[in-house]
Amino acid sequence: MQQVAWKVEGMTCSNCALSISKYLDKQGMKSVKVNPIDGEVSFSTEAAQPLAPLQAGIENLGYKVLGNQQSATSNPSSTFFLQNPKGRLLFCALFTLPLMAHMLPWHIHILMNPWVQMSLCLPVFAVGMWYFGKSAYKSLLSGVANMNVLVTLGALAAFIYSLAGTLGQWGAEYQFYETTASIITLVMLGNYLEAASIQRTQKAVQQLAQQQKVMATMIAFDDQHQEQLFEVENSVLKNGDLILIKSGEQVPADCKILWGDCTVSEALLTGESTPIVKQKKDKLIGGSILQNGTVKAQVTAAGNDTVLAGIVQMVKQAQGEKPPLQLLADKISAVFVPLVVGIAILTFLLNYFAFDISGGQSLLRAIAVLVISCPCAMGLATPAAIAVGLGRGAKNGILYKNATALETFKSIKQVVFDKTGTLTTGQFTIQQFQAIGMEEAELQRIVFSLEKFSTHPIAQCLTTAWKTNSPLQWKQVEEVKGFGMQATDAEGNLYRAGSHKWLTTDDTARHHSLYVFKNEALIGWIDVADAIRPEAAEVIQWLHRKGINTVLLSGDKREKCKAVAAQLGITTVLAEQTPEQKLAHLDRLVKEQPTAMVGDGINDAPALAKATLGIALSDASQIAVQSADVILMNHGLKNLPQALGLGKHTWLTIRQNLFWAFIYNIAAIPIAAFGLLTPTFGALAMGLSDVVLAVNSVRLFVKKVV
Repeated sequence: MQQVAWKVEGMTCSNCALSISKYLDKQGMKSVKVNPIDGEVSFSTEAAQPLAPLQAGIENLGYKVLGNQQSATSNPSSTFFLQNPKGRLLFCALFTLPLMAHMLPWHIHILMNPWVQMSLCLPVFAVGMWYFGKSAYKSLLSGVANMNVLVTLGALAAFIYSLAGTLGQWGAEYQFYETTASIITLVMLGNYLEAASIQRTQKAVQQLAQQQKVMATMIAFDDQHQEQLFEVENSVLKNGDLILIKSGEQVPADCKILWGDCTVSEALLTGESTPIVKQKKDKLIGGSILQNGTVKAQVTAAGNDTVLAGIVQMVKQAQGEKPPLQLLADKISAVFVPLVVGIAILTFLLNYFAFDISGGQSLLRAIAVLVISCPCAMGLATPAAIAVGLGRGAKNGILYKNATALETFKSIKQVVFDKTGTLTTGQFTIQQFQAIGMEEAELQRIVFSLEKFSTHPIAQCLTTAWKTNSPLQWKQVEEVKGFGMQATDAEGNLYRAGSHKWLTTDDTARHHSLYVFKNEALIGWIDVADAIRPEAAEVIQWLHRKGINTVLLSGDKREKCKAVAAQLGITTVLAEQTPEQKLAHLDRLVKEQPTAMVGDGINDAPALAKATLGIALSDASQIAVQSADVILMNHGLKNLPQALGLGKHTWLTIRQNLFWAFIYNIAAIPIAAFGLLTPTFGALAMGLSDVVLAVNSVRLFVKKVV
């Protein structure tokens, strides 16, 4: 399968996105995501599937495929002024404003002439039909009518009625050219304001994306092995390249320090404002800022493989996701346009035949119904809020892997924590150890040889402290989840290093951190110390103040878990649990109430997947990160309250947006049908309705959520 990501221009509402999504589904594409906010379309297809017919099909619907994000950014689709919202607005306003002048108290005689009015209206009508009419026609062909159908019908009806009155010389009561022009121009104004407002919702993601393109100082060597420096764009860097990064510069790609030390700000990527000290062999994240120092480093990931690129891509994919509430709005939007057209026809018939209103006035009321209705308000209510929520989260080091995760936070009533590496720092130090029946150096050699294959924080502590150049060679080695490491040597001896669960005797001293065995016989034990994260107590207290229950669920020994829980104020402790038992507990807890799980290890992965919401720390194991729905990028729990608060306030914003969208349409359509609103003001109200949603969504950028 191949993953395709396109930038598509011309989407004006969620119905546009629905028509593209429906087309791609019909063509057999998988995992189709269409984001009406930023025009990104992604899907999966067979590797041999030609993409040209799909691109042509989307363009036949009335949209323009710009290609991938990079080409779309660097090569704008057109410089023709009528092909951007601002250019269309200015062109139409140039003719509409003089046309509207005849409505002033003092009449300008020449503007009362119907032929002059028609001449001023024609350019606006032509642009309106070229833009709205073409889009409306293509959307009808796709089977999902969009907002432009309503605008086109309203403008077309007013123009034809006026043209007939002019040709037939039926009098001024048949002249509605200003209505035609004002509908088109004011909707253009709404589109322009909406585009500007929606652009604001993408601000945080755009800031991240802009950090991906910078200049880098590359190091190379000439024939005399003399070091040479030259500037290149970071897009040409490859794994293994050597680069020089100086104080104040942005790290151009993920890399590992070979020489020098520095302090780095990762605030843009993790939300952590405190600079971090980095030394030789430490990793630097592309996009972070070198505040002090100069380093030489080797590129470990470049281009689309960097952490920053992954973050940007993850956020954009999440924006294309549709939470349950949006699916409901989409269903309503899909039938909204035909319903409004029916109401408009009924409005004309009832006004003309039942209430004896003149044909012109009845038509104006029907047109007002068409142009005041706004299906895109319902369609944009959720995406606009989610775009801001995801963007603010990314800017502050909170990555939501899908939009549903953002929405799910609203219902969380309980948070389950792993202990090691989650509530504690995971930075262990060896307190004491004892070798039984062998030299201490041999025990250290055995432990290093086993634990170097594990990613557990205790294993990393031991391998760092007891590194040796002559490790044992294993015939077979594996990590047993919830127990530890085991391996077999060439002579068939079985070695194990792990928890007390491997003790076969009634040993009452089960308080040690790690036990080492050879052929089931205990050959040593090790005690390590792990400090509680400095922010853990504050986070737990915040959760309790919000009425959220907390649980400690760990595979570690009961005494250690209870000690940590007592320090943090956690009352429910489930200790000495295998991954299977963790999974069973999560299943029970989730059935009782919506539950989030915070973990970082391999043994947490099943529980993270089972929880209502799985949350992993950025330095968690890869499988834990893959199993989680949310990743906290600041190497700790500090951002957990903000993640919860942002999720809940995003949900609140979505509800406010949908309330406005529905109330607006429910109230506006009857007002227009009873003649209390002219088509001109209807077009202005329709255009501004989307702006209200965008502005309300943008408030999430500055709103207090914790």
